[in-house]
Amino acid sequence: MTFISKTLTLFLVGLLSAMAAHAQADRDISIIPEPVSMDVQDGAFEINRNTVISADLSRAEIKNIAEQLKKAIDSATGYDLAVIDDDYQQPASNVISFVIDEEGPVSQEEGYHLTVSEEETAVEASTSTGLFYGMQSLLQLLPAQIYQTDYTLVPQDTRWTIPAVEIEDYPRFAYRGMHLDVGRHFFPVEFIKRYIDLIAMHKMNRFHWHLTEDQGWRIEIKQYPRLTEVGAWRDSTLVGHYGSERYDGERYGGYYTQEEVREIVAYAQEKHITVIPEIELPGHASAAVTAYPELGCVEGKDYQVKTTWGIFEDIYCPSEETFTFLENVLTEVMELFPSEYIHIGGDEAPKAQWEESKLAQEVIEREGLEDEHELQSYFITRIEKFLNKHGRQIIGWDEILEGGLAPNATVMSWRGIEGGIEAAKQHHDVIMTPTTYLYLDYYQANPETEPLAIGGFLPLQETYSYEPIPEELNEEEAQYILGAQANVWTEYMPSSEKVEYMAYPRASALGEITWSPKEKRDWDHFWERLQTQFKRFEILGVNAAEHFRGAQPEMEEPEE
Repeated sequence: MTFISKTLTLFLVGLLSAMAAHAQADRDISIIPEPVSMDVQDGAFEINRNTVISADLSRAEIKNIAEQLKKAIDSATGYDLAVIDDDYQQPASNVISFVIDEEGPVSQEEGYHLTVSEEETAVEASTSTGLFYGMQSLLQLLPAQIYQTDYTLVPQDTRWTIPAVEIEDYPRFAYRGMHLDVGRHFFPVEFIKRYIDLIAMHKMNRFHWHLTEDQGWRIEIKQYPRLTEVGAWRDSTLVGHYGSERYDGERYGGYYTQEEVREIVAYAQEKHITVIPEIELPGHASAAVTAYPELGCVEGKDYQVKTTWGIFEDIYCPSEETFTFLENVLTEVMELFPSEYIHIGGDEAPKAQWEESKLAQEVIEREGLEDEHELQSYFITRIEKFLNKHGRQIIGWDEILEGGLAPNATVMSWRGIEGGIEAAKQHHDVIMTPTTYLYLDYYQANPETEPLAIGGFLPLQETYSYEPIPEELNEEEAQYILGAQANVWTEYMPSSEKVEYMAYPRASALGEITWSPKEKRDWDHFWERLQTQFKRFEILGVNAAEHFRGAQPEMEEPEE
């Protein structure tokens, strides 16, 4: 071998070794969701007692982000880092800076640019939201113990280092959501905040709060106190699956005061999450009509807040009294929630009581409607016009397509993807949330060994495989897919721990589905990163399902 060829061989071996080491470093970094681009470099930034956090403290939302980072670092390390205004003299090194740069490399509203060297860590973005998501990635670059809130429990040899890296990142979809049903089971304010924290950790930006149901009305409405005095409580709760006819015999209920709602909305805003309230209509109205029977269509009926699950015939009567009631309720809701969207339900509304109602039939005749399906469309359109007049937009489950879609409605497609396809072809905005991929009340492993769930089978790998844009849509129609949401219905989730068990880590998969580029999604790499996420969950005390920790199991369909 000649000197030149030997030298070339050594050079190639060295290059390949460096490339392999670089690739391994890339694999060792565990950020969920996967960033758009990431270049891992040599070296690391080390946080110590002299590290300084720099930001524009004159802007409250940026100061809040800097303070959130300080709190996370101080809680885990025992340090007391200084937060300084970036108008003052910057230290030459050992600084973590948050910088608004509208002309920077990432101008997308929720995007960010994160650079880490041995001297400095910098998060740049065109908005405070981008800075917030850059902070979330920064936390995931640190050891998992950064999520520890008692530094005395952190191993003394922990080095608070951030690998040198350059990340450019932004979301694929504008709507990245998690839902929680508090109607079937009620959860305390502190858990709702924790739920929001986990949503934010995964760079999701919508919390769909399902507040009214047949089994309980959960939001205080000042003008109608019986909604919570009567409608928030049921006499008993079903034990076991449908048809078991076993009940616990215990009064159950609860509701959120308007003060608590404001507290939660403000907390979510600090996490750059919009809370979307859902007030169900015209169906799922048992709790409301139990409180105010005059809103129902059956005179003299002994309405009851339901003690079991399922679909019930109780429905709001399309009277002027009902519309006045709903407009008054929604006026109070709008005062509490700044969200552009108000979810109005629209699903699972049997029409039997309308068919038998003289008043409902008179409305059908008066308005020239063909049938009860068109009456539902009329009902929802009236509510939409009221909300539009106040600068709000409605979201409804895909049943709102039946009888004609309200002019400006956004459709949440849950009964498969067909409703989403139909709405997008009609040029209506769509949020995809099909049961087969994104219903987190379904079993995630063998039902024989799992805690009780509503049914179905949805393992993590199946959720991760979901593609929100249906192939049936052309390029123009695909633009109407705003994003996706996972739904957590709580018939069989009586505790906060059970909610976390059913939601995570499947919600982690949703975070990646809605944020990361389609071409960067890789199941094996996600599984590897998920193992670090489990360490974070453990430190945070999240009761995530352990089926997906460790070596990958074979995915098997449960026996029928």
